[in-house]
Amino acid sequence: MANLDMSNFDANAILRGAQLTLVGAHRALQNPGLFTSNHYRQAALAVAAGIAIRLIISIPIVGVRVLMWFLSIFIDMDAARWDNEVADGLHFLEHSVLQVPFFLMSLMRYITPTLDQMFMDSLQWVDQTYIQMHKSDNPQTLRAMYYPNLRMYPTHGDASQKKKPMDAVIAFAWRFGRKAGISLAVYALSYLPYVGRFVLPAASFYTFNKAVGPLPAVVIFGSSLFLPRRYLVTFLQSYFSSRSLMRELLEPYFSRIRYTKEQKKLWFRDREGVLFGFGVGFFILVKIPLVGVLIYGIAEASTAYLITKITEPPPPPEQAEAFKESQIRWKNKHEFLSLPFTLLDTHYIETTSEKQHQISQDLPGKKFT
Repeated sequence: MANLDMSNFDANAILRGAQLTLVGAHRALQNPGLFTSNHYRQAALAVAAGIAIRLIISIPIVGVRVLMWFLSIFIDMDAARWDNEVADGLHFLEHSVLQVPFFLMSLMRYITPTLDQMFMDSLQWVDQTYIQMHKSDNPQTLRAMYYPNLRMYPTHGDASQKKKPMDAVIAFAWRFGRKAGISLAVYALSYLPYVGRFVLPAASFYTFNKAVGPLPAVVIFGSSLFLPRRYLVTFLQSYFSSRSLMRELLEPYFSRIRYTKEQKKLWFRDREGVLFGFGVGFFILVKIPLVGVLIYGIAEASTAYLITKITEPPPPPEQAEAFKESQIRWKNKHEFLSLPFTLLDTHYIETTSEKQHQISQDLPGKKFT
């Protein structure tokens, strides 16, 4: 706990992440490349997938209602309310505890490469927009481009370790199933007599103690003792799901810049607040019925803009190892978090000269545009 930096997860960092949600989405939607015939087709497929997801997750609820209707032939249910409570409880379990719609949307990444291509197209657009915005500035003070070098990185790492698409699907399903199982177990334990009311608050304390430290976690624990179970479950699942969403959205970047497990853990921890603010903003939006899958695509495109704010431009692949070590810590974090909210695109200009000299020493041969 001695190494915990509260600035990683303070209110300002979270607000910056939420701001990047809006600015990134706006920047992504300005890209005319998103409105090609191919992307229109993908958008239509996304809406169709959204309808299909709604139908799939409604099957158990419809099944329960049909069963209730069948039982009503033999049992008088006019005065009973438990049939509606069962259906409502099943709906809450699917959407808030198990996050079934979110699982089905995330699964699409492993079925079609569209999201990866959307990320790269948007990254190219962000570079072009940056040049256009600063065309009157001294070129020596501008940052390097992200897209030209990142596209040279393979998405599968070592060719000898390349996995089949089905292996990736199985691995993702296993990760999600494990998390869903834990969520279901914690939710079930919350119904135990006497100790059940402390299960979810204890889970809150355990979760936020690692993220923000013991004192804020104690405050959250005390507050959660007075919250209804349904609100507390929604709060916890929103936190976990926004983190999962963020990891999925960053997959096009990490599939190319392949950090070790420990490096990635430190990378996320140093940017935790901004990533949470960005992720929770889009998590709320992707829950919109029918168009949630379409918004998921916009979130992926917006992540390209996010990357340019929390990392430095990658060098050619042969310099990747030194680059990864240099990026574990977010170098310009304090400068970025202290910027006025209207100046998100200026921090590179104000800090670039010193940074370029430092990076050029760390990564020989890296060229800046």
